[in-house]
Amino acid sequence: MKTAIRWPSFGRQVVIGIPFAWLALFFALPFLIVLKISVSEMDNVVFKDLLTLSDGVLQITMRLSNYLTAAQDALYFTAYFASLKYAAITTVLCLAIGYPFAYFMARAERSVQPVLLMLVMLPFWTSFLLRVYAWKALLGEHGWVADALIALHVDRLLAAADLISSPGMLMNTPFSLTLGMVYTYLPFMILPLYGNLAKLDVRFLEAAADLGAHPWVTFWKVTVPLSKEGIVAGSLLVFIPCIGEFVIPELLGGPQTLMIGRVLWDEFFSNNDWPMASTVAVALILIIIVPLALFNKYQAQSQEKRA
Repeated sequence: MKTAIRWPSFGRQVVIGIPFAWLALFFALPFLIVLKISVSEMDNVVFKDLLTLSDGVLQITMRLSNYLTAAQDALYFTAYFASLKYAAITTVLCLAIGYPFAYFMARAERSVQPVLLMLVMLPFWTSFLLRVYAWKALLGEHGWVADALIALHVDRLLAAADLISSPGMLMNTPFSLTLGMVYTYLPFMILPLYGNLAKLDVRFLEAAADLGAHPWVTFWKVTVPLSKEGIVAGSLLVFIPCIGEFVIPELLGGPQTLMIGRVLWDEFFSNNDWPMASTVAVALILIIIVPLALFNKYQAQSQEKRA
């Protein structure tokens, strides 16, 4: 009898403990190591100990000047602001493009939905780096996408909007950077939206129609609020990795596009200043944790309302 009572409790602890152990091993521990490096003194390639014992006196030596530099230097502020700006723009564009597609997928026939889902996931079958390099060829000189935009005089509109430097110059611009990021992260917006919209109870839509609501009113008043969880999840899946993106800005944004991923690379490998690079990384992690905390709070509130 005692054994029958203990096993469910033990199994519950194992199920809960494994994810926590995974987070502790692969997130908390590396974060603590980076945090330690950010407040350490660096002597050539050796980090000085934070705790030293001398004559029975335990001393704690922490260098906080890197955090003051990161807060005061305009370079880091510009890089963080640019990263947040492009991440926000990418998220909004992915939502504007992905929501109609996910809605269409959720309302399509059951036999067609697997095909549409496969089309969304098809880019993952190819290397991320190859896909980004492909856009360099498509937007470069004599690329067919570039030739099509120039033929349609879209490049003039982009130049007027200050998204490219001049007509015909599509590469290494804010336009090419944003296009590459939207293309890359669009599936991360579509998939959670589709999962949420596919489970939407159509009886709410039928009730709104029976009450005389226009289809657009039903969409804004019923469908969008009920799919809010999918919107939040998709937005976080796009926004968070976009902040620290390095490959796409490097290949499509050009040298004039300074984002925090490039600053991290320079501090680690060009300047060989690991404490400063770790400081930038810690600040970036804190910036990412804020939307995650808001999302968790929103989920908790939603579950309380349902209960």
